[in-house]
Amino acid sequence: MNKYLSVSAPVAEALAKGKPVVALESTIISHGMPYPQNVETALKVEAAIREAGAVPATVAVIGGKLKAGLTPEEIEYLGKKGTAVTKASRRDLPVLVARGEDGATTVTTTMIIAAMAGIKVFATGGIGGVHRGAETTMDISADLEELSRTPVMVICAGAKSILDLGLTLEYLETKGVPVIGYGTEELPAFYTRKSGFRVDYRVDTPEELASAFKVKQEMGLGGGMLVTNPIPEEYSMDKAVIDAAIDQAVEECRLKGIRGKETTPFLLARIKDITGGDSLEANIALVLNNARLAARVAACM
Repeated sequence: MNKYLSVSAPVAEALAKGKPVVALESTIISHGMPYPQNVETALKVEAAIREAGAVPATVAVIGGKLKAGLTPEEIEYLGKKGTAVTKASRRDLPVLVARGEDGATTVTTTMIIAAMAGIKVFATGGIGGVHRGAETTMDISADLEELSRTPVMVICAGAKSILDLGLTLEYLETKGVPVIGYGTEELPAFYTRKSGFRVDYRVDTPEELASAFKVKQEMGLGGGMLVTNPIPEEYSMDKAVIDAAIDQAVEECRLKGIRGKETTPFLLARIKDITGGDSLEANIALVLNNARLAARVAACM
């Protein structure tokens, strides 16, 4: 096993016995929600996965160790430390590990560590993608590159709606990443169920998702698979309301000169404030929804 990797006892036992395991990211804990909702949500998501018959493996870098599977105390630690924890992408891992520091894993780094541990399914809220104005800023999330290279199925509620969704889909197509809609032919837009953009394929059962991923691996095609799972209907936000909030937040971000990895946390926090907290409630609901589907897919594998 990789000497930098630490797999918790419950996760290691599940993997050794061929039981279903679902990876979870930790950026949503440190950067995605305020304390204590971040810790409460992380523990609820883990509980939902257990109730669905799988073992949760929340991923993070703690004290320079790549961790697959956290204790409740470690989740509490990340939640309280919040944005003081480095938001860790692929480029950050060597330095954080060498220095013995902490890092909250993004989609990218959660995929990397999950693959190291032998975990094939990962549930998150929404992936990063091509940011608005990327034709001049070149601001493109490392998540898209990781999906093209690391063999993990990522189950999400689509790309975050703060992004340029059309360009994000074009980028994924160029990289050969299958974008599958679970029960839908239209790309979900995180807070809302529809975006106006079509996915590559619609799949209606966890069994078919597991089968497609198995075939991809057996064919030696490499890379991951993106499954987009619409937010539950009762939590889907009005598109006009969320679009107006996003436009306002994006303009404020531009005026403040915020760029790079600080962009998404700023935008999500402002959207929460502008919508009076409705976006946070929607965020929690969609993460739980994705976790339950991930557990069912992992069981099928």
